[in-house]
Amino acid sequence: MPKAKGEKGADWFDSLDAELQKRAQEILQDVGQQTSKRTDLNKALIEDFWKIWKRFAAANIHLTLEPNYDRWAVFEDTFPDGAWRWREGFNAATATTISVTDRTPDQGRVGDALKVQHYDADGRARLKVTFEYCEGEHYYKYSGWKRIWSIHTLYDTTADRVDLEAVHKVFSDVVKTWYESHLRRNRDILIRHLKKNYERVETFNQ
Repeated sequence: MPKAKGEKGADWFDSLDAELQKRAQEILQDVGQQTSKRTDLNKALIEDFWKIWKRFAAANIHLTLEPNYDRWAVFEDTFPDGAWRWREGFNAATATTISVTDRTPDQGRVGDALKVQHYDADGRARLKVTFEYCEGEHYYKYSGWKRIWSIHTLYDTTADRVDLEAVHKVFSDVVKTWYESHLRRNRDILIRHLKKNYERVETFNQ
């Protein structure tokens, strides 16, 4: 009995369909594992930045936290030192930037920021830690006065090679100097430290 028209074509597609289904399952599993790792990493980093925020707040140094605590924390006791739990529905994996930014108006500190950012380069997920600060202002003929910003890269690697211990060493080094510069009311302590120990990778106007 001759094969029905199109049956031969169905054979090749059945094989292709099986391969596509297998590939889809592999990709979904890989994406799921990456999401789980990023969730755990971001939760650890958010807690780190929360501790930094609290330490500075205790010294009456005002920082802005991103993502803000009202998005991810529910406080069961006295704020900010009481017990807290993760807010139901908060998806830590979606946070692409975690940061603390200085709001101190004197010495040009407004905008000084320690940041962790997730980004893609050459098709690979990466994570970098930076510190950015304003170095002053410059007058431009057609656009007026603009602030000149510098960014120092403190740590940069692929997402699968992030070493939290190494990240914590960077945090400890920079935060200690940042905090001291506040206590001594001398921002130059921080700027000199960054210029001496970390590469300046970008300057921009704003």
